[in-house]
Amino acid sequence: MKKIFLLLCFLGIAFPYYYLIKYLEDKNWVWSLSDFFAEANSNYASSMLSADLGVAALSFFIFIIYSFYKKPIKILKYMACLFLVGFSLALPFYFYDNFDNLKSRLNNI
Repeated sequence: MKKIFLLLCFLGIAFPYYYLIKYLEDKNWVWSLSDFFAEANSNYASSMLSADLGVAALSFFIFIIYSFYKKPIKILKYMACLFLVGFSLALPFYFYDNFDNLKSRLNNI
């Protein structure tokens, strides 16, 4: 299972950046944050996906901070993944990094 999470980490980097590169190619490599978000929320379907992903990422962010206060863990690596790449890397990386811990907790239930 841990290998699957590692594969998902790589996919979590590859897929978002593939589409970012395609977006930049389409815009002749000119970056505009306001245009990016305007196009990302140009219809209700994409707005729904953005809202869904935003709530999921915020939930993960709060969970990581709560986990840090409950039992100090190194959260900088998860925050870097979340803010430099995205939730598609941060969550699988957290699962990969904490798989043995999570597995023992599930076996005790």
